[in-house]
Amino acid sequence: MAAAESDREVPSALCTEFLNFSVKDTASKWLQVTDLYKEVYHHLARYVPKIYCLGPNLNPQSEDLLAQMLLQAPLEWYLCGEDPSTGLAKLEQNNQPSQLCGHVFKVGEPTYSCRECAADPTCVLCMQCFLGSVHKEHRYRMTTSGGGGFCDCGDTEAWKKGPYCQKHEPNISDSCQEDPLAHLSTDMIARCYNVFSVVLKYAVDMLTWDKEDELPLGLEPPDRSDTYYCMLFNDEVHTYEQVIYTLQKAVNCTQKEAVSFATTVDRDGRKSVRFGDFAFCELAKSVIVRNTSRQSKPLRVQVMHSSVVAHQCFALKALHWLGHVIGYSDALRRILCQVGLERGPEGENSSLVDTLMLCDSKMWKGARNVYHQLFMSSLLMDLKYKKLFAIQFAKNYERLQSDYVKDDHDREFSVTDLSVQMFTVPSLARMLITEENLMTTIIRTFVDHLRHRDLQGRFQFERYTAQQAFKFRRVQSLIGDLKYVLISRPTEWSDQLREKFLEGLDTFLELLKCMQGMDPVVRQVGQHIEMEPEWEAAFTLQMKLTHIISMMQEWCATDERVLIEAYKKCLTALTHCHSGFADGEQPITLSMCGHSVDTIRYCVSQEKVSIHLPVSRLLAGLHVLLSKMEVAYRFPEQLPLSELSPPMLIEHPLRCLVLCAQVHAGMWRRNGFSLVNQIYYYHNVKCRVEMFDKDLIMLQAGASMMDPNHFLMIVLSRFELYHIFSSADCRKRYNRENVNKDVVQQNNTLTEEMLHLIMMVVGERFEAGIGQVEGCDEIKREILHQLCIRPMAHSELVKALPENENKETGMERVIDCVASFKKPGVTGRGLYELRPECAKQFNLYFHHYSRADQSKAEEAQRKLKRQNGEDTALPPPVLPPFCPLFASLVNILQCDVLLGMLGAVLQWAVEPSAGHWSESMLQRVLHLIGMALLEEQQQLENSSEDNDVYFNFTLKMSRPGEAPSNTASVLALLENLQNAPHLEVHEDMIRWLLKTVAGIKTMRERSASTSTVTASGSRGQEETACDKDKAERKRKAEMARLRREKVMAQMSEMQRHFINENKELFQQSLEELDASTSTSLEHSPALSDAALACVGPRRSRPREKRQVVTCILCQEEQEIRADGKAMVLAAFVQRSTVMSKNRTRPPHDPKRYDPLFMHPDLSFGTHTGSCGHIMHSHCWQRYFEAVQAKEQRRQQRLRVHTSYDVGNGEFLCPLCECLSNTVIPLLPRTMGSSSCEQPGLGQWLKTSGQQIKAMHSAHRKLQPVSTVEETVEEECPAVFNVDYIPTNPYSSTIKEMLTTFGTATYKVGLKVHPNEQDPRIPIMCWSSCAYTIQSIERLLVDEKKPLFGSLPCRQDDCLSSLARFGSACWTAACQPTVQGHFIRLLAALIPDPQVEASPCILDVDMLHLLVSVVLSYGSVHSQDSSGLSVDAVQLHLFHLITVAHMVQILLTSGPEEVTMEQESGEAERGEEEGACRLYNTLRTHVGSSLPEVGSGWHLWRCVKTGILPYLRGAALFFHHLHGVPAPPELHALCPGQWEVLCGYLSLPSNLLQLFHGQQELLEPLLHEWCTHPGIQQTLQGGGVLVSFPRESNSLIDLPDDYSALINQASSFTCPKSGGDKSRAPTLCLVCGSMLCSQSYCCQTELEGEDVGACTAHTFACGAGVGIFLRVRESQVLFLAGKTKGCFYAPPYLDDYGETDQGLRRGNPLHLCHERYRKIQKLWRQHSITEEIGHAQEANQTLVGIDWQHL
Repeated sequence: MAAAESDREVPSALCTEFLNFSVKDTASKWLQVTDLYKEVYHHLARYVPKIYCLGPNLNPQSEDLLAQMLLQAPLEWYLCGEDPSTGLAKLEQNNQPSQLCGHVFKVGEPTYSCRECAADPTCVLCMQCFLGSVHKEHRYRMTTSGGGGFCDCGDTEAWKKGPYCQKHEPNISDSCQEDPLAHLSTDMIARCYNVFSVVLKYAVDMLTWDKEDELPLGLEPPDRSDTYYCMLFNDEVHTYEQVIYTLQKAVNCTQKEAVSFATTVDRDGRKSVRFGDFAFCELAKSVIVRNTSRQSKPLRVQVMHSSVVAHQCFALKALHWLGHVIGYSDALRRILCQVGLERGPEGENSSLVDTLMLCDSKMWKGARNVYHQLFMSSLLMDLKYKKLFAIQFAKNYERLQSDYVKDDHDREFSVTDLSVQMFTVPSLARMLITEENLMTTIIRTFVDHLRHRDLQGRFQFERYTAQQAFKFRRVQSLIGDLKYVLISRPTEWSDQLREKFLEGLDTFLELLKCMQGMDPVVRQVGQHIEMEPEWEAAFTLQMKLTHIISMMQEWCATDERVLIEAYKKCLTALTHCHSGFADGEQPITLSMCGHSVDTIRYCVSQEKVSIHLPVSRLLAGLHVLLSKMEVAYRFPEQLPLSELSPPMLIEHPLRCLVLCAQVHAGMWRRNGFSLVNQIYYYHNVKCRVEMFDKDLIMLQAGASMMDPNHFLMIVLSRFELYHIFSSADCRKRYNRENVNKDVVQQNNTLTEEMLHLIMMVVGERFEAGIGQVEGCDEIKREILHQLCIRPMAHSELVKALPENENKETGMERVIDCVASFKKPGVTGRGLYELRPECAKQFNLYFHHYSRADQSKAEEAQRKLKRQNGEDTALPPPVLPPFCPLFASLVNILQCDVLLGMLGAVLQWAVEPSAGHWSESMLQRVLHLIGMALLEEQQQLENSSEDNDVYFNFTLKMSRPGEAPSNTASVLALLENLQNAPHLEVHEDMIRWLLKTVAGIKTMRERSASTSTVTASGSRGQEETACDKDKAERKRKAEMARLRREKVMAQMSEMQRHFINENKELFQQSLEELDASTSTSLEHSPALSDAALACVGPRRSRPREKRQVVTCILCQEEQEIRADGKAMVLAAFVQRSTVMSKNRTRPPHDPKRYDPLFMHPDLSFGTHTGSCGHIMHSHCWQRYFEAVQAKEQRRQQRLRVHTSYDVGNGEFLCPLCECLSNTVIPLLPRTMGSSSCEQPGLGQWLKTSGQQIKAMHSAHRKLQPVSTVEETVEEECPAVFNVDYIPTNPYSSTIKEMLTTFGTATYKVGLKVHPNEQDPRIPIMCWSSCAYTIQSIERLLVDEKKPLFGSLPCRQDDCLSSLARFGSACWTAACQPTVQGHFIRLLAALIPDPQVEASPCILDVDMLHLLVSVVLSYGSVHSQDSSGLSVDAVQLHLFHLITVAHMVQILLTSGPEEVTMEQESGEAERGEEEGACRLYNTLRTHVGSSLPEVGSGWHLWRCVKTGILPYLRGAALFFHHLHGVPAPPELHALCPGQWEVLCGYLSLPSNLLQLFHGQQELLEPLLHEWCTHPGIQQTLQGGGVLVSFPRESNSLIDLPDDYSALINQASSFTCPKSGGDKSRAPTLCLVCGSMLCSQSYCCQTELEGEDVGACTAHTFACGAGVGIFLRVRESQVLFLAGKTKGCFYAPPYLDDYGETDQGLRRGNPLHLCHERYRKIQKLWRQHSITEEIGHAQEANQTLVGIDWQHL
């Protein structure tokens, strides 16, 4: 308390000073002094400690007010030299508004980047600028900001076009960029300069001050007190929980206070947790340090003197003030920049800005944020000073980065994060490279931090400590900076830029040399590897550098001189890496097919081999550029091409590819998963561009400079297959029967992989520079091959294509020429399908296919060909020609070694005795032959007469082997294989090959015989081959047809045979079929002509049908009888507010609440749904007990939730796994007694009055002691026996089930513990029946479906079971209780003096009343032996309630709208007149509360539309209760529904006749209803007035464009933690509230446990069920109760028909109305809980989430 009082005394002490203080005088005094600096410091020393930090609880309002008056105001006066309000306004008026927007983004605010015009992806616009720019018509990307960047509108370097939005468009007049200071007087400039330098110096001094107990010179307070703060600082090591726990121990605060402390520390970076004298604070500090030093380094805590804290608080305020003041004028901004960057007396790096930057890592989060914001609004907004600041930043770069690596805050809070604002500006980046050598600095800093090397100087990531791993993560941000610097390529080069870039490249090559060969692996033989080696760090580094390497190559491609130099440097680096190339590797000579080559002996399966070869890969990239830029042909003399040693170039990449092949062949199984992962990433789309693809290019480059025979022999030797193909009798197959099966299998796989490699070396020509293609051809081909696997969504395609540094794949440019788009339906997503004309470009051995992709694609393409009736061969596609540098590669296809290999495989296939070959090997051989033939065909077609075609494969393939072995030629072998029975699959392919050979021969002959080439010959030949083909296919089809017919005939014969044998069975089933159809058509012979009625004495009585059902658990059939075994339906009862018209009604107290009457606002209801599956009650009980037992066992084993809560009686339906929590018993239809006694209304009113009196007195006798003995016995109708106990018609199992369902409904509906004796059980059951009917009726209206015939049978069964259960549930309850309910229900209609507190007619929902009265009447009727017809009573009750509802409607009908009166017919006129009469009668009773209405037409329309939902509900109720079939007109939406409906319900179609026909009886009732005190009160605005018909509730309207929602969410602040941005803003789709989800700040207590904002909201708004949209994630969240929830696809789609959960892709999203309607339908159908159940069953990870904390 003491603290609080001292708080209150402080201002009074200040008040006297405050009154004596004059701002103006202080300012003018300052204007006179010479040493302003000293004077201001003196002023601050005196006042700051008096304003700030005076006690434990800070009071920001009064502090800010006082600081403004005493500290900031004099500064502003001094600055302006006059009253600041006028001075600052003048400045603002003269200011030219800046063309830069500079809006700093809040966390979660939407940002937009144009994918067509942005210079790079970091160029973004805020929402206002975007909407006013040209880019909103372009392809743009939308993301949410992490906070801290700013809008680039107006920055011409950031946009290729459209740099300005409408607001920032520059005027023509101010094009002459004048100096902004020209507008200010010199006097003013001097004053600004003085003030800014003092204030900035003060702020910098205080924020970088590191002493805890004293102040800088000149700021010591006049009087020093012993008050200290114990200040806790934020770090990124400790969790929220650790901090909360520690604080509770250290400063004895509650959990809530500790949470608030922790939240503030996390947000602002520090918070004082204790205030008092030094010893008191020191104590808290020691406890905190002791408690947190166990796991890691302790939390940082300081005990600081209150005056130090006070000055630091004001220092932050001063920086805010500077930021605010410079907003008035560009001139002030420029002066501030000048002050900040001015060098201090110490020389280098001594300006105030430098001081702040270099102390960055010592400051706390809040201080950093404030000064970074100031830098952004000053230095970065002024182009001149931005450049100077960038130079300082680059000079200090190394120190800043080293500080950041050690800093324990994330990058977004570090000053290094500002690099993105400078390095991405192309002109600045170039200047920094040339003047500050930035590129070299960044790379060198990076390499310096990775000190861990092996003996060869390569990086070594093995066994990194946690500290080193942390450092490695931090250092990666340097690569990001390098990427920013390189992101825009120079258009013209200066000599200086060339020099510095090449110097940077040298440093970069040093980095790559440290990576070349890192993490080498050796094959494990014998035993499995013991520890998985670390491989991720190396790949992380590779992935981060991938774009850098590509960008380096792009830079080189823009200048020939740079390219030549880079190539030379890279080659030198590679030679240096290979200098240890041949040690220990003996030279050997290989010879084969008459050729021999010298190489070295090297086995990948025995030696070390590494997958990291960045230097060779960079060289490969540059080699392609030589060809692409044609440098190789124009300046061959400048290139060291002659010095290249091709075997050296191909050696390492080849080893890498062999390693992959051997891993595929299973030879490296014992090396564990780390190697499998490395191979996976090597081929993966993220890495392959700079790994696998470049290795292939390197092989192509080497092979193009070698003799193809030599190349192939080296390849064979590295694949360790040389011994197989080189032996003289290899064709006879290396006959060693004793060879190990595994070895054979491995060799087969290796041979396949090697053949595939040869195909790739010759066939991959789609990189510009290797083949003669455009840049987009490569992407087209990628997309085409992806779509050959299956149609794909846009996002899948994007994932399968490599992204460049701008996150672009280039897909949109080309997608339309290879694919067509198919829009999605209500589920699923839009798909791209391949255009049929592109299928011929399909290459089965596409180099980016994985094995799985390849087999899928093959299957899909063959299937397609079969559908189109073509043959199923998949020949290789026609390829583009090579560029000259690579042209010699085609010779591989016709060299002797290859032909020898092809021949060998074909020979093995001819005599397939042992398993030394495989079909896929043969398939690859056929493919290679096809490639060679197509190459020859292309050359022949493109050659002119004079130049000879040097490629002659046909000649070589038809030449047999040399003398000694005389092996068959390839062609002969092919012809041999054509009809081999074991090769049916390849038959089509072989036929295609032979046809092509024939075609080429004719072409050659023709060009040889005549120079005039006519195409007819070849065509003729093709045609004959084609005809043969067709005939063959026709014959096959005919055979297949005959076979099919034969099988069909056999089947029908067997069928006939079976029917003859089982005649009587079929006879029986047919008769049953007949019977069932006839009953459904004619309802019963007597009624076919009469109209159908479902209530009243003239009710149609359908013929009795036995109802036989089958139990889903034991499969036994059972007839439903009252005295038989009980059959039950699985059901789910839930509370609901779906139809609520009043969500503000507080939830009732379950113990005292009386649910007899439902208010028309339906604020809470109980809904019952069922999946419609039927079981025996005893089967269900056994099943449920088993579920319970399983649950108990499971709880002992694993502590996880299931999707259902057994403790609450939940279980999954055994058949469909639908969530259920009880069962409804199935009962037979009640037979109405067709008695003669059918009294009129008057007689019935009299009789019922007597019965009620009798029951009253009987119930009184049951009371234990009656105070006053009744002397007068009521005269009781003789036939009504109060003491008669009716026999219960139901069997014991049915009784038990009646209790079960009743208790479950009561338990769920009222949220209480089950109690079988509670009198409210029947009421809850009737109420649930009525609510379910109402909800289904609304659903049918919303879906525009007819009332009958459109419900799924599960809802039909559920409704009939509910209605029949309702009429029977009194037998399970205490009879007098149910009679008591009936008496009270009837008293609402027919006032009864003995019933107190009957509700007013406006407070009763009439359908609920009807259902309850009708269903409770059974308990009264059972004691009535007068033969009174139940039907008659039901009809009277129904008519009475209908009249009451009309009165309700007329009382609540609004004033008439002015509409054109319709001319009404004769019939209508009577109805309008009746409505007027009734309305006027009401006015006489109610008085002036009702307005006068002249138009009968309006009143009748009100009545008719208002009462329709009630009549439809009543029809559903009586239909299901009595089982009377509905008239066919109600099975469709046709006109004339009103009359049919009224007829079905035994009502006159002019409803007002009900009143006017019995006016003398109803008039007194009407009077009673209208004089109820509640009526006046409600009509005059006292209660909730519901008008009829009640509109269906909908989910809220969502904006069409998703970014509007993001914007709304970004301005939403957390309601609890004062103005703090919410991290997970979540929108309730039912009521539109925005909530702060998933955070400590907004947790509340609900039923004894802490729950998050969303869960708490569901209990208030949706009775425990909620539908939310998580705005930042673009995700719909369904919640039910505390433990159930799931995520659901959002209704927002991008243009490709896909959702973007998590907003990762950033495509613009728009509302899809169909999907939103689907969510709304789930909600209206009460299926949310069911949906969650299914989702949780399907996905077990959802079960583990703590839904209650959301």
